[in-house]
Amino acid sequence: MPNTFPGFSKKMPSFFRGLEKNNSREWFATRKDSFESEVRAPMIELVTLINEDLKRFALHNVLANPAKAIYRIYRDTRFSKDKTPYKTHIGATFRRSGLPKHSGAGFYFGVSHKEVEVAGGMYMPEPEQLAAVRQAIVNDRTRFLKLLKFPALKRKVGPLIGEKLKRPAKGFESAPPDIAEYVKFKQMYFYITLDPKLALTPKIRREVVTRFELMADLLEWMNTAILKARAKENPEEAGIRRPEPMW
Repeated sequence: MPNTFPGFSKKMPSFFRGLEKNNSREWFATRKDSFESEVRAPMIELVTLINEDLKRFALHNVLANPAKAIYRIYRDTRFSKDKTPYKTHIGATFRRSGLPKHSGAGFYFGVSHKEVEVAGGMYMPEPEQLAAVRQAIVNDRTRFLKLLKFPALKRKVGPLIGEKLKRPAKGFESAPPDIAEYVKFKQMYFYITLDPKLALTPKIRREVVTRFELMADLLEWMNTAILKARAKENPEEAGIRRPEPMW
């Protein structure tokens, strides 16, 4: 495996443009080799290098098998009105070890013909995990606000976003004004899109990793709160793995 990533070839966006226009099993079947060579194979190379980069600042998110970070191209259509069988992008998530795949705060990035996505945080938190982070915000709000309001984080990734309640969650009605909005969140994550042409250059690795590094301390702060709550309430269940979320 090389230690540098040259960027995806122009065949990657061409593949996804074609797939968007012809999202069928028949079309994909005749072009699966192209998907494997022009999309999945370079994605594995990039994910492997980013996994190595995580060792500098997010050791708990490093994966033993980086290829497993990559989402399948096949859509889950069971509960969706949209029955098209394939995603028109490829993405990867780096979860936090010791937590179920579909919970906690993790890193994500994706590429397509339309954009490069970079995200991090809790996208589908379980109620007890969300409660643990809300409580940590109240108990340790100085640290939380310091991490959240780091200037470079806001500049490079934007504000913390996610679905919110109309009023503070039950039990958090008396939260101080400076954190009252944050205990309304039902999701807590960062998300930004970048120019799709970035994926065709070596710069994509640096641009993704820079943003991951800026998010890392806050994400680990969230995960620490969740792990402490899990250890206190269900020590025998710590580390159970479940299905991963859909970013």
